[in-house]
Amino acid sequence: MAHEIETFEDGTAAFVTARTDAWHRLGTVTRDCLTAEEVMRIAYLGNWNVRTLALTASELAEDGVTTLDVADHYATARTHPKTQTTEVLGVVGRDYTVVQNEEHCELLNLLVDEGGACFETAGSLRGGRETFVTMKLPRTVQLANADAHDDVELYLAAMSSHDGSAAWRVIVTPVRIVCANTQRVALARAKASYAIKHTASAKGKIAEARQALGIVWNYCDSFEAAAQALIAQPLDLDEFDQIVEKIWPADPTAGKRAETNRTRRNTALRHLFRDADTTAAIGGTRWAGLQAITEYLDHYVPARDADVRATRVLTSADHGAKKQRAYELLTV
Repeated sequence: MAHEIETFEDGTAAFVTARTDAWHRLGTVTRDCLTAEEVMRIAYLGNWNVRTLALTASELAEDGVTTLDVADHYATARTHPKTQTTEVLGVVGRDYTVVQNEEHCELLNLLVDEGGACFETAGSLRGGRETFVTMKLPRTVQLANADAHDDVELYLAAMSSHDGSAAWRVIVTPVRIVCANTQRVALARAKASYAIKHTASAKGKIAEARQALGIVWNYCDSFEAAAQALIAQPLDLDEFDQIVEKIWPADPTAGKRAETNRTRRNTALRHLFRDADTTAAIGGTRWAGLQAITEYLDHYVPARDADVRATRVLTSADHGAKKQRAYELLTV
């Protein structure tokens, strides 16, 4: 599968618990506040020597094989951290600039120092094509009204790619403590992610870190206000069912098996909204409705194994769109 956490033949794998958020499922967990350099070493992100290689194409004809140079395109490759063999990561254009994982360390350390954060996890996805480092921010969003209360922790994820698929970026990822739901949604007045420019100067790195953190704290403030508004508003079961129907509309041409799966899904969603321990403290609120849908997407949608489920939480555009749609439908 293309969207899997990278695992090695010697059995080194992600730290796991019974219910943990996707970052902690997929990454190597650090127990102390380490430096970025130490985190990358522990997570096997160091000494990859990412580089570009000339790209060729082969044509098989009756008179033999002809090898042709591919102009203006190159393969990106790394030295595998365990086997020390060369692995191809992707194909990029002539303007692509290789950035080693270690080159992010100075700015990551600045984000930690300036923001008071602490490194928590690090790892690679899709066979090394994408890497991530997460930091826990020193702030917990505490939501409450007269009858409900909830806590959400805030994480900052720095993600980079070596196949040209995405820029290096930092992403704010709120995680609900009681159920490890990943909460990131797009808000009208705040950006959840910030693309980092690669700069060589120390002054430039400091400016980038402060710019990123300004966007981070703005998103955190906006997220807290939006979540507080949801926990203050009631939601009954009938309206919840209507929202579910809009997110997963019925297909009149579906067969018996699809209809059975739809019934099971709706039953599970109703349980998560009305009866689950994870929504007991926030029951009957629009925030509970969002959490029921998010928890179903993160932890109940069928998956081949736990790592595939966790990777899907972080990379699935469909799941992200459904969470966003739920938030928009529940916002009044």
